Amino acid sequence: MVDRLTPAQRRLNMSLIRAKDTRPEMTVRALLHREGFRYRLHRRDLPGRPDIVLPRYGAAIFVHGCFWHGHDCSLFRMPATRAEFWSAKIDANRRRDTAAVVRLSETGWRSLLVWECALRGRRRLPQDILRDRIASFITGDTPFAMIGETGAGA
Repeated sequence: MVDRLTPAQRRLNMSLIRAKDTRPEMTVRALLHREGFRYRLHRRDLPGRPDIVLPRYGAAIFVHGCFWHGHDCSLFRMPATRAEFWSAKIDANRRRDTAAVVRLSETGWRSLLVWECALRGRRRLPQDILRDRIASFITGDTPFAMIGETGAGA
């Protein structure tokens, strides 16, 4: 399949995609702040550079985009163009994500993964439920949890 955009247009589109301060991340940060949780951002000294770190609770939160991390949900669709490239890239992201969570766990940190589909789209969670699940993880002792769709058919 041929790309509908010129290489210059595609380059511009891709350059506008951010790794930090994304809309889903800002949503989670605002929710945490409203609830009184204080946090640090993108700590370079921790494996995987978690998006949000709550040292007081020993918790790290990753806010993942469903496309970039290959989540099996209604927001993810493998691109038809350059499928081999995208498949390899997304697989590498998944492996890196798993390794980061394992290394964090080995150093005593608990990890929460919040998927983009929990924050937007037709199956997004209501704000109060999302808030309660995140707060429950932070104040609890669960070593790892995920918030988001459990699959395309879920």
